[in-house]
Amino acid sequence: MAVPAIRTTGLTKRYGTVRALEALDLEVPAGEVFGFLGPNGAGKSTTIRLLLGLARPTGGQAWIFDGDAADVAVAHRSIAYVPADVALWPDLTGAETLELLGRTGAGVDRAYRDELVDRFALDLSKPGRAYSTGNRQKVALVAAFATRAPLLVLDEPTSGLDPLMEREFQTAVVEARRRGQTVFLSSHQLAEVEAVCDRVGILRAGRLVEVAGMPELRRLHRSQVEVIFNGPMPVLDGVPGVETVENLTPARLRFTLTGPPGPALRAMAAADVTALRVHEPTLEEIFLDYYPEVSR
Repeated sequence: MAVPAIRTTGLTKRYGTVRALEALDLEVPAGEVFGFLGPNGAGKSTTIRLLLGLARPTGGQAWIFDGDAADVAVAHRSIAYVPADVALWPDLTGAETLELLGRTGAGVDRAYRDELVDRFALDLSKPGRAYSTGNRQKVALVAAFATRAPLLVLDEPTSGLDPLMEREFQTAVVEARRRGQTVFLSSHQLAEVEAVCDRVGILRAGRLVEVAGMPELRRLHRSQVEVIFNGPMPVLDGVPGVETVENLTPARLRFTLTGPPGPALRAMAAADVTALRVHEPTLEEIFLDYYPEVSR
């Protein structure tokens, strides 16, 4: 079996009486794009610091491929990291920064790096002190995506990027997956996560409350179904998964559906249904199911 890119067992971090992360059991297969979700304070940044060896766990352990994450010198040979707020050497130009990062990492695809510089519209002639927040992010993203490191750890990587550059970022993530790299993406941009991730994990108050692929997540949560029919209304009482049936008009109804649609479809087959529309929940709607207080 292939060695997972990331594996944690019972990973725990406390700061005094504050529980930042509690018993995290997580496995991210090599070659996957994994989204890591949760609001501020949920434990995302703590998890990343533990994976990078920047903090020591209170309990449990983390591995990067087959090496202990606490062995920073070994683990970082496999990692390219982009933080939420990039700091650059103030006197080095963008070109010099990329060259330095390319020499200290796991190697670099120079032709691809040049292509990324063009796509991200990055001026490499300026010194680090002259870069805006968005341009500092661009430098770090180009360096990470051009690397040959098998694992990319991206923590809120599109901070300060405009929508066009966010699209380039998504394209670069897809290209990284095609090359067989693993991407661990922590983001508040739910549409971004939904567009590129194979699976997502949702943290709440330091605990992992869900890990699933997008199709599975949607099956676990409520869809809105609207039905238009002729004649008698479909009988949906007691049908598994059907909740909150609303009669909108004498020929139109709406209900919520959780789980497989088969029982509801069989119940409606006895009626003269002329139109059926299903609204699957977005990742944002699913996320708010775990954090209802966020939507208040």
